[in-house]
Amino acid sequence: MKLYRLQSEGGRVRPALGEAPIPEPAPGEVRIRVVAASLNYRDLLILANAADGSLDGRIPLSDAAGIVDALGDGVTCWKEGDRVAASFFRGWISGPFDPAYLPTSFGGRSTDGVLAEFITVPAVALVAVPHHLSLVEAATLPCAAVTAWHGLVERAGLKNGDTVVIQGTGGVALFGLQFAVALGARPLVLSSSDEKLEQARALGAVDLINYLTTPDWHEAVIALTDGKGASHILELGGRETYTRSLKAVAAGGKIVQIGVLTGAGPSPDLERLQTVNADIIGITVGATAHFSAMNAFVAEKNLVPVIDGVFPFEVVPDAYAHLRAGAHFGKLVISVSD
Repeated sequence: MKLYRLQSEGGRVRPALGEAPIPEPAPGEVRIRVVAASLNYRDLLILANAADGSLDGRIPLSDAAGIVDALGDGVTCWKEGDRVAASFFRGWISGPFDPAYLPTSFGGRSTDGVLAEFITVPAVALVAVPHHLSLVEAATLPCAAVTAWHGLVERAGLKNGDTVVIQGTGGVALFGLQFAVALGARPLVLSSSDEKLEQARALGAVDLINYLTTPDWHEAVIALTDGKGASHILELGGRETYTRSLKAVAAGGKIVQIGVLTGAGPSPDLERLQTVNADIIGITVGATAHFSAMNAFVAEKNLVPVIDGVFPFEVVPDAYAHLRAGAHFGKLVISVSD
């Protein structure tokens, strides 16, 4: 089969196309013929942190959807031909998070990813693809969509009538926007691009804020919510947005902490958090159980992921470059097979 592995050259890391034997599923595993995979901002961070060659040979990417191709001994919950997607973590199936799950994330420091024509996955770490979605669309769900769902819905309890600040128009942001609209919440979307804000409006965004022309966007949020602030904030920026998020959150509100787009290591003044009895909720994707619950909601509401572009398997570096440029609106997908 064909696959990509990370390769360091001259202080830079790139995905290199190669070949390997088709893997056989172990007991309890399923082999999947991968139809599509998708990129996340995490994949750029992995390249940036692997210039020392520590991840040479690692198969990248965490998100894939495809067709069940073979069953390992003891697997009865799937059959050949089923349309499935792999959960972000091989090990976090349900229940509370445990740090031991971190090394089981696909495409990370300890576990090979999904950018191959065939992969093997524990049967319990798979979910059925919603019937109305193509496998290209389903490949966008495992990381970005589950992150938004776990954070906003499962942990922060977003519901009808709530207000939510959504930072940006990337994958997690747009899934958060779609979930908010479907739940009857009021989304306030931030972007540096008026064009992207208008695209967000077409998806149901109620209030649009350009943070370049309105750098003190927290004041705009306060004004748009009659002085109350937002009940929920999807915090995707990190160091450069955190202080404003704290100023924009309503009394009793919830900041869903996900992003590091402007760098990690924020040192905000948390006094206001205590004053207004608000919460910070830390999120690292979610469990297979979260993925299954989200897919049921996606099917019920007939939601369709926003895809910016689909790249052939032979030009994966172009997909990385497009992601790095930051001009996309929605997800970037790689077509692996028919």
